[in-house]
Amino acid sequence: MTLRARLTIGTACTLALAICVGFLAAYFVVRGQLRGEIDTSLKDRATAMASFTGRPSASRLRRLPRNVRISPPKLGGAAGYSQFVSAGGKISLPPNETIRLPAGGAAAVASGTGAAFYKDATVDGTHLRIYTARVDKQTAIEIARPLTEIDHALSRIRLLFLLVSFVAVAGAAAVGLLVSRATLRPVKRLTDDAERIAATGDLSERTDEDRSDELGRLAVAFNTMLDALAKSVSAQRQLVADASHELRTPLASARTNLELVELHDTLPAEERRRIVAEALVELREMTHLIEELVELARGDVHVPRKQLTRLDHLTEEAVATAARRSPTTFSTDLNPTLVDAAPDVLGRAISNLLDNAVKWSPDGAPVEVTVRDGTVTVRDHGPGIAAADLPHLFDRFYRAVGARKLPGSGLGLAIVRQVAETHGGTVTAKPAAGGGSIFTLQLPVHAANASRDSEAPELAPA
Repeated sequence: MTLRARLTIGTACTLALAICVGFLAAYFVVRGQLRGEIDTSLKDRATAMASFTGRPSASRLRRLPRNVRISPPKLGGAAGYSQFVSAGGKISLPPNETIRLPAGGAAAVASGTGAAFYKDATVDGTHLRIYTARVDKQTAIEIARPLTEIDHALSRIRLLFLLVSFVAVAGAAAVGLLVSRATLRPVKRLTDDAERIAATGDLSERTDEDRSDELGRLAVAFNTMLDALAKSVSAQRQLVADASHELRTPLASARTNLELVELHDTLPAEERRRIVAEALVELREMTHLIEELVELARGDVHVPRKQLTRLDHLTEEAVATAARRSPTTFSTDLNPTLVDAAPDVLGRAISNLLDNAVKWSPDGAPVEVTVRDGTVTVRDHGPGIAAADLPHLFDRFYRAVGARKLPGSGLGLAIVRQVAETHGGTVTAKPAAGGGSIFTLQLPVHAANASRDSEAPELAPA
């Protein structure tokens, strides 16, 4: 069943139920009003008749019907049909009356053990409303009026309500259909737009955003999703294009060297070793590039699992690893800091910052590393950063003019930025006073950040 059908049926059923409940309540109100008027009339008539007969005694009741006078009704009033019942259950009828009313409970009212009451009864084929009340200590009066007119009126009202209910249900179904069409029209447009975009693959198209209700918010969210998807596809295509370009050079160089060795069997051994060594260098560069591409792709897809991590310990391990790989001297100032991070991923980002500083540091110049309040600062004493390179420093495959002769793929700093954004932080670079550059990796500090090294928990093993 479609959403439109469900909405139409739901709206129609809701309106129909409301109409039927309203008609049912109106019917019982009218019925109660009509029968209430009959009850009031019977009570008033019984009171008037009891007063007019002068509270008949048992001896007078024995002389009924010829000696008891019945008061005439007021102008326009109904006389009703009456009878008297003694405490012993004897029934006395007024003059010219031959039909007896049901006297159940009347003797109890006459003796005072029962209260006055109303009841419905059918006598001689006529539906009656009977009121029984006490006249004196030994006598009760029963007075009845037919409910024929009221029953006929209620029957007509029921038929009218039934016909009107059928018309109302049909109208409710029509209203539900119109409401569902009007409500789902924006959804249909959004669906058509989504199907068209899926069929054409054109992510530059957008849907209507002019509405201010929930469907308008859905359209805005849909367009936002299209923007993110378009950026992701564009970045993916750019990554593939850049990767293919970067991989082509070392692959072509290694292939050329190996083909040269294969074609010239008479090359001196020293020359062959040199060519093979160059091919191995190119293959290592290509392997490193592929690893960084995989790291970037993994960061785009998978959200790392975070845990409470000692940033100072993680930086200390990265500095120790970098010191083993190069003769560069590191000067550290590591203060205890707790962050929510993925140790493996964050350690890789810190290592990339250190490798970049080592690459640009001149011989004998130290690399200064500071950790404080969720911030890792790495400063080198190299040539610094050119103003033209600063805006593009963390772009994928971007390499400054001075770095194109050095080993590297241009992905290390891009990985650092990706890791920082994944952890809700930032990474920045700026020239340092007195020469060199400063890279700052800022991460949100955990609420339970330790103030002293002895109070901080140990770093979970990566």
